[in-house]
Amino acid sequence: MAATAFSASKFTQSFSLNSTRSVDRPPLFPASHPLKTTPSSFLGSTRKLSLSSPSSSTSRHRRRPCRSPAVVAVSEVVKEKKSKSNVSLSNPLITKEEGLELYEDMVLGRSFEDMCAQMYYRGKMFGFVHLYNGQEAVSTGFIKFLKQEDCVVSTYRDHVHALSKGVPARAVMSELFGKTTGCCRGQGGSMHMFSKEHNLLGGFAFIGEGIPVATGAAFTSKYRREVLKEADCDHVTLAFFGDGTCNNGQFFECLNMAALWKLPIVFVVENNLWAIGMSHLRATSDPQIWKKGPAFGMPGVHVDGMDVLKVREVAKEAIGRARRGEGPTLVECETYRFRGHSLADPDELRDPAEKARYASRDPISALKKYMFENNLASEAELKAIDKKIDELVEDAVEFADESPLPARSQLLENVFADPRGFGIGPDGRYRCEDPKFTEGTAQV
Repeated sequence: MAATAFSASKFTQSFSLNSTRSVDRPPLFPASHPLKTTPSSFLGSTRKLSLSSPSSSTSRHRRRPCRSPAVVAVSEVVKEKKSKSNVSLSNPLITKEEGLELYEDMVLGRSFEDMCAQMYYRGKMFGFVHLYNGQEAVSTGFIKFLKQEDCVVSTYRDHVHALSKGVPARAVMSELFGKTTGCCRGQGGSMHMFSKEHNLLGGFAFIGEGIPVATGAAFTSKYRREVLKEADCDHVTLAFFGDGTCNNGQFFECLNMAALWKLPIVFVVENNLWAIGMSHLRATSDPQIWKKGPAFGMPGVHVDGMDVLKVREVAKEAIGRARRGEGPTLVECETYRFRGHSLADPDELRDPAEKARYASRDPISALKKYMFENNLASEAELKAIDKKIDELVEDAVEFADESPLPARSQLLENVFADPRGFGIGPDGRYRCEDPKFTEGTAQV
């Protein structure tokens, strides 16, 4: 794929990451498709991201005087350090402790979401519930590289991001049940997870709504370090969003701002190939989202989002760049959701063969296989983790079910800075406690 040069600030960090080409995925377009411009497949292809000056063969009219060296973006980044045949059992990509941590976090996400489906259909949850099954490698691969002080901004598919960031399963499940013991006291529900303690800045229901919030959080980190002189403030923000978001204005505006100010942020695109029922290939003029990064002067990276080890390598580099003050990175994680868009979606639009192909590449099964092949864990150890997670999720359900519902007085809390005159009557009591509270409001 031809490289394209863009004038931008000088970057010195390049990516050369572990990857293995997937051989079972189809090309992005059939050979006859009018938009196919490259002989390499987008889905699962592996190339290196090069951050260097354009070669001398670059045409003169494309050079601009008095500018810094250009960022040259090539395809999807993940370049194999060693071929499969060279990866010996004595030199695995992760330690045993790291592997067990990754496995436990991914199993927790999967088991929690499976339980959510059960509880939703039993009437324990209300509204829309969007599950994360199949995408666990992205959440685990990125968030497990963060510090407690680092921030995460999510979407409406946010339960697993919250769990990976450390929010207790009890608090997440209670929030889904709409109980006061939830992380938002039952007022956020499935799509609005938030935890100040864990620097989870929210799930956001509107498409692209969280990206400006994440950009602001990254600006806060930079301001504290450079203006307030807090030398130890090297905090990084992760902004998670889907492929459908990448055609929205907030996305482009925030890429520009983050690159202009070299903010410590990583934009993580969870490209599961479908925006509700719209195929990603039909929704955007260039399906390769990673290429939008270099257009704004930041690295653009594509990685196999079904492999937690590949995601982890990219996350390490991107988060490290941000923490060192080298600016933002756009990472496109090509993944797949195993369930419908939400639990109200019958999921009849996707090709069954496509779903089966991705199901065969389950990220948890792939990690499990890798750990066995590299003698990082035994069957008994992984079964013990499975049992532990099952008990934890069951406990979360029992806790949520037994927790109290919010009082009516909570209805108007956190709506107005000063609810007097609206939420609180002359007697000092919340007006919503009055049975006639809503009487006559149609005239207001």
